[in-house]
Amino acid sequence: MPKDFPRARRIADQIQRELSEIIRFEIKDPRVGMVTITGVEVTRDNEHAKVFFTILGDPAQQEAASRALSHAAGFLRSELAQRLQLRTVPQLRFDYDVSVERGVRLSNLIDEAVSGKPGDKKQP
Repeated sequence: MPKDFPRARRIADQIQRELSEIIRFEIKDPRVGMVTITGVEVTRDNEHAKVFFTILGDPAQQEAASRALSHAAGFLRSELAQRLQLRTVPQLRFDYDVSVERGVRLSNLIDEAVSGKPGDKKQP
C-alpha cells in the first residue's frame, strides 16, 4: 500500500477487522472454517480490495476455502456496506497468503541448521 494514501490504508485496516468478525460469526460454510484474514489492499478509488487470507490445512482445503470465500463475496460486501460508512464499498477478491507458509518453512530450515539435524552439510 503506497505511503501517500493514508485514507486507503485506514479503509483497508477497517475492512480487515470487519471481515474477520463477519467471517467468524456470520459465515456458516464449513469450508471457511479457521480462515484468518492477514491483510487487505484497497485501490485508491475504493473500487477493489484484495483480501489476503490463510488457513491451516493442505492445498485442497486452501482451494476449497478460496472458492467458498469467493462465493460469499457478495454477502460479505453487503455486510461491509452495513457496517462501514463508505460511499463505495469495494469489490472483494480473495487471495491465499503464502507469506505465512513461507515463514514457517524458513523457520524450520533455520531450526534444522542450528540443531545440526537433517540437511546438515558440515564436514567431519
